[in-house]
Amino acid sequence: MERMLATSADAEVILKLYELRTETVMRQARAWVVGEFWPQTADEFFAVAENPNDPHNAWFRQVASYWEMAAALVLHGAVSAELFVDSNGEGFFLLAKFAPLLDAIREKNPGFMAKTSELMTRFSAAEQRYEAILKRVEARRAAKTE
Repeated sequence: MERMLATSADAEVILKLYELRTETVMRQARAWVVGEFWPQTADEFFAVAENPNDPHNAWFRQVASYWEMAAALVLHGAVSAELFVDSNGEGFFLLAKFAPLLDAIREKNPGFMAKTSELMTRFSAAEQRYEAILKRVEARRAAKTE
């Protein structure tokens, strides 16, 4: 990825994304999705993701769609890819967290985390950030099973 200086408009988008993440319900949703939701199978994943009666369904959808929207902003040129990758890791964390289930998830939902995945194919810095996060997620998953 060619290094370019971000603009003040890019900075405003990044700051707005941060501000949105601090909203009370979004914080609760992120805390649950990041910290507590560790499905072992695609069936466990879909029991939440496809079940509007599950109390965590809305939280999951809010967090997943937030990070996909943020990735789409980058892919469509609304914000500097380099600044985004440097400032945001949670979307990559979610992709890494669900990586063992990704093929099974995408059999039913081909678009799941597609924009975040596309970031990695288009921007080497995003792929590098993902790979580093993936190692940490795999270590965390292993620690949870011990």
